[in-house]
Amino acid sequence: MRWIVLAVVGAYLLVPLLAMLEFSTRGVGSTRTLEAWKAIGTFPELLSGIAVSLELAVLTVAGMLCLLVPTMVWVHLRLPGVRRTMEFLCLLPLTIPAIVLVVGLSPVFKLLSYFFGDTALVLAFVFVVLVLPYAYRSIDAGLRAVDIETLSEAALGLGASWWGVLFRIVIPSIRGALLSAAVLSIALVMGEYTIASLLNYNTLQVVLYQVGLRNAAVSVAVSLAALIFGFVLLFVVSSAGSRRRGAAREESTLAPLEGGLQL
Repeated sequence: MRWIVLAVVGAYLLVPLLAMLEFSTRGVGSTRTLEAWKAIGTFPELLSGIAVSLELAVLTVAGMLCLLVPTMVWVHLRLPGVRRTMEFLCLLPLTIPAIVLVVGLSPVFKLLSYFFGDTALVLAFVFVVLVLPYAYRSIDAGLRAVDIETLSEAALGLGASWWGVLFRIVIPSIRGALLSAAVLSIALVMGEYTIASLLNYNTLQVVLYQVGLRNAAVSVAVSLAALIFGFVLLFVVSSAGSRRRGAAREESTLAPLEGGLQL
């Protein structure tokens, strides 16, 4: 049964990717060609959309971490009664349709465009709001898995400052949760289409739609490349987190032995 489930899930995930690869390499008759992949560089707006989406992903992850991590740590340590209220506020974007967000935030975007110019990077402000539900769940699970109350009290008792506790105690303890939140945020930003399209900003998904109207094979090729990039990024993050946890367990195992040898 285990292998049957793995085979079904693998087919569910791989068959669409193989179909995209087949379509993007389809030539005349039964021949195969890489013309669609080679033509990616001939669309300057496509490369510009990729660059804009990557910049938005970096800004969104940075804004999300700067907003959520100190706030959630402070709530867990000092204001546990506000935890439910914060959870409700962070999960609220899941219940609001994208069109409602655009209509409600249009005056804000006018103000942002006045200060920062007419650039697509102002979308990072609304993307931070969109990723809050997913990032909150990931970071909250990391904080609940670690006894940060005891660790922070011990650090403060030894003379550490609040920022020292945050950067030297809490963040290293929840590094895996932060990486998971970052990956989820990047995936959402790279795949977001509705808000960017309604606000007339050319991100990756908007440009893919426009290119698809002219050359469907190139659009599918770029979509497949973006999916592969996401899979590789997830694998790298997971591997880095596993290696870090393995190194931490090894250090915790060897520390008593080294102390005994020094004695």
